[in-house]
Amino acid sequence: MNAYATASLYVGDLHPEVTEALLFELFNAVGPVASIRVCRDSVTRRSLGYAYVNFHSVVDAERALETMNYTLIKNKPCRIMWCHRDPSLRKSGTGNIFIKNLDKSIDNKALYDTFSAFGNILSCKVATDDNGGSKGYGFVHYETQDAANMAVTRVNGMLLNAKKVFVGFFVSRKERSAGEGGDDVFTNVFTKNVPVEWDDEQLKEFFAQCGTIKSAVVMKSNEGKPRGFGFVNFAEHAEAAKAIEELNGKEVNGKPIFVGRAQKKRERERELRDKFEQLKLERASKFSGVNLYVKNLDDGIDDEKLREAFAPFGNISSAKVMSDDKGVSRGFGFVCFGATEEATKAVAEMNGHILGNKPLYVALAQRKDERKNMLEQQHTQRVTGGVRLPRGPESQSQMYPGAPFFYSPQQMPPQVRAGAAIYALSSNP
Repeated sequence: MNAYATASLYVGDLHPEVTEALLFELFNAVGPVASIRVCRDSVTRRSLGYAYVNFHSVVDAERALETMNYTLIKNKPCRIMWCHRDPSLRKSGTGNIFIKNLDKSIDNKALYDTFSAFGNILSCKVATDDNGGSKGYGFVHYETQDAANMAVTRVNGMLLNAKKVFVGFFVSRKERSAGEGGDDVFTNVFTKNVPVEWDDEQLKEFFAQCGTIKSAVVMKSNEGKPRGFGFVNFAEHAEAAKAIEELNGKEVNGKPIFVGRAQKKRERERELRDKFEQLKLERASKFSGVNLYVKNLDDGIDDEKLREAFAPFGNISSAKVMSDDKGVSRGFGFVCFGATEEATKAVAEMNGHILGNKPLYVALAQRKDERKNMLEQQHTQRVTGGVRLPRGPESQSQMYPGAPFFYSPQQMPPQVRAGAAIYALSSNP
């Protein structure tokens, strides 16, 4: 039996429409299920794409992992792993390998089937893009380092679906960056405002005054026309640094060119993300204390009716009912006032107020980080005062983080009559 086995499973890569009831139906066929929880956004209640399934028995949990991993649930293969509450196991890097140059047809199951021959796998995943397509690389985390060693030795350089793959030990981004000397040591420079008539050779000739050039390329459009920027890769860091110092801002054909360190994709993404987060913070600060979150809206409430309902409390700058792709109300919205006092009064008088046929829930809108802090506090409270699941036949059942809100029929409160629904929601939002 797996040394890390518990009675709790993590089930990921779930379709957004997968519910606790559906998972109960599927997993209870393997063995008695103690509880199930699909994790959801605290505000929208939309599925986050993963769930925890708790069995009474470790044996049943292991059987579910072996027989149900990568099975289709709503036409999407699920990914099942043991639930590890100790993050040190995942972060240690022991037994973790990296595979690249994978054929696009290799999915999670194919990767698992290939590498399971060398030892027990704790987790296995092919990296995918926003459309679900393979990015050509993946990760396998073995229970032991010996299994990882064997996988690297046996598979590295072999053909998988007619493509030669690289298999090596996983190295964290932080360790890779340190090994390369960090961001301060670079040889590749980015240049823009380059004369449009320049080709690769002319770009190389211009930068050759600063050192030995390994490559120089002017970027072109799909039509083959120069786009006015390019990249130059020097043999040494000192040469690249010299190019930035001496050529950045230099006039060429009457225009100053820009020369700077070429950023990696992750750096550009991080920079853009930081700028976006800064804009969000500025916007959030602007509307702090005046923007209200309103949920439990009647289906007949639109933007105008929402504005009318809150108009008596002050000047409204915006009122919006959120809707799906088909224009159907999602049951919540936002109302933004001109002053904090107006918003405070609206919360006091409209929270619980009947609008249409439903009582409203009204509160100050929270930023994502504020909601996260609130959820962490709730999680801590649930863990410290959480529900202990009954002992299974082979071992004591584990309780995953965040008390479950789906219980098996044996766990239902005694006052529930026969034939009643078997689902129980927790009191936590």
